[in-house]
Amino acid sequence: MPTKAASPSKRQIKAQQRAEMIEQILDAAEYLFSQHGLYGVTLKDVAKRVGVHHTLLNYYFNDKKNLFDAVFARRAVVTSERRMKMLEEYDRATAGKPTVEGALRAFLDTDLDLYIEGGEGWRNYAALGAQVANTPEWGAETMDRHFDPVVLKLIGLLRKALPGCSDVDIFWGYHFVTGALMLTLARTGRIDKLSGGLCRSEDFAAVKERMSTFMAAGFLAICNKGKAEQAP
Repeated sequence: MPTKAASPSKRQIKAQQRAEMIEQILDAAEYLFSQHGLYGVTLKDVAKRVGVHHTLLNYYFNDKKNLFDAVFARRAVVTSERRMKMLEEYDRATAGKPTVEGALRAFLDTDLDLYIEGGEGWRNYAALGAQVANTPEWGAETMDRHFDPVVLKLIGLLRKALPGCSDVDIFWGYHFVTGALMLTLARTGRIDKLSGGLCRSEDFAAVKERMSTFMAAGFLAICNKGKAEQAP
């Protein structure tokens, strides 16, 4: 006789319901934070969007900052791990002889793919990340905590790709890369208006096609200029 599948226990059902509720809360909070920032959203706003009483949020999260941190960490770990994996694979595939554009594509394209393929949730997270990166009070500490290892892995590859280039130029180059990336992720719509509709803030695929090539040329230019200035 076929064995009857065991029914889920009450504990399992409760755990599943809890997990589903937390995901709903995180999704709602992610959208609201991406639109209005940490200080423009209340727990009541999040509860209203979920359709529950605000006291339920206090059951799962100590306060608004605790909820915000959970929202940010949920996807940060995904993008950080994906990029680290891709950078390591690229390093191995090139036998320790990467190109600047190759390293940037492993770092940037892997991230942009999430926003191209991941739906509105990932696009909301992109806008949220841009806000955090540009918040002096606590944003840098948040970015440091989640992304320093993968950024330093990229820096290591760029050092290999640019022998003789000063660390000063490499770090400034990364600064320009991340600045352009954060502006892109913010999707402000400004480029739409400036270009008369030729370019769209939503078009991450167009960004992916161009950004690494553009930034690689910048790295090579400032590094070659630096070498020329140091030459006897």
